[in-house]
Amino acid sequence: MKLDQVQIANFRNLSSISFSPSPSLTIIQGVNGSGKSSLIEALYYLGFGRSFRTNKHSAVIQHDKNEFSVFAACHNENGDKQKIGFQRTRGDQFTCSIDGEHSKKLSDLVSLVPIQLFTPQSTDLIIGSPSERRRFCDWGLFHVKHEFQSVANQYAKFLKHRNALLKQQANLSAPENQYWENQFALLGEKLTQIREEYLRSLTPIFEKYAKEFLPTFEVKLSYYKGWEKDASLSESLVKKKEYDGKIGHTFSGPHKADVKLKVNGVNAQELLSRGQLRMAVAALQMSQTELFNTTTNRKSIFLLDDVGAELDADKREQFIDGLLRMDTQVFVTAIESTQLEFIQKYNEKKMFHVEHGNVKEE
Repeated sequence: MKLDQVQIANFRNLSSISFSPSPSLTIIQGVNGSGKSSLIEALYYLGFGRSFRTNKHSAVIQHDKNEFSVFAACHNENGDKQKIGFQRTRGDQFTCSIDGEHSKKLSDLVSLVPIQLFTPQSTDLIIGSPSERRRFCDWGLFHVKHEFQSVANQYAKFLKHRNALLKQQANLSAPENQYWENQFALLGEKLTQIREEYLRSLTPIFEKYAKEFLPTFEVKLSYYKGWEKDASLSESLVKKKEYDGKIGHTFSGPHKADVKLKVNGVNAQELLSRGQLRMAVAALQMSQTELFNTTTNRKSIFLLDDVGAELDADKREQFIDGLLRMDTQVFVTAIESTQLEFIQKYNEKKMFHVEHGNVKEE
């Protein structure tokens, strides 16, 4: 997917802008507070239906307006043209539009727009909670594995039901609850199998990029499924039944899973500097991009916000080079042109300057 033209309205300090990005590399420059990150944030809504900067959708809508919108004309890998859009109101109602057809189903839109993001907060992927790493894994699966979303949604439904029973201190061994227990265990095992297969495919690609970005370290990925290694989920649920009853929620299952990153045999966050952690994140994201490309024959869109603050000049170049080699459409924000001196070597690029919420091509 490539975005050919983008229109953003009533989004933070962007009242009404329209621009035509490069199919390859788009540089967005401007001082702090000019609206660079807001532009990246608006694009992010097309791929996720939410912000990466706030949980409150109303916070991004201009104070005197009732809704914001992001529309894009784009084309897919076959050259087919599409028009897509996303609108959200202060009342938290959203509408996706695809070629003029309106939908309230977010997955209809986000499945078309595979967007990835690298920001100053991206090290959370390694130093943050396990939910960050599950989300990383699940983004890849959503875009490459057809059955994943259905299994994940069903598992979430059964988990919610089981937790409700635990809060009511219901007897999970009672005959009327056996169907729910069995289905929960089956779906949990299925979800785990899907994730483990994905990690097995991702790991060799990740190790290749880790050698590139962290050449002096031995870096290993492993998957913790969310319960004891040598037990089935059913066995773990039986073992933890009393404990689950006490705490009022389910302790075992893929909702507790984690992707572990070890460097020279120890947890990455214990050994790597902040700069090296960024490199590890870059390697993870590059490997995910490559796996997405080779599995689907599609291309993703990559947003790099404030990359100058996060990566050394040579690593910046290495990261962007790698993404462009994979025919990724890349958007990069920078405060000063000196942060991206190496971009002169790219022929197919466009540069935009953002000032007071206005965007001009340079």
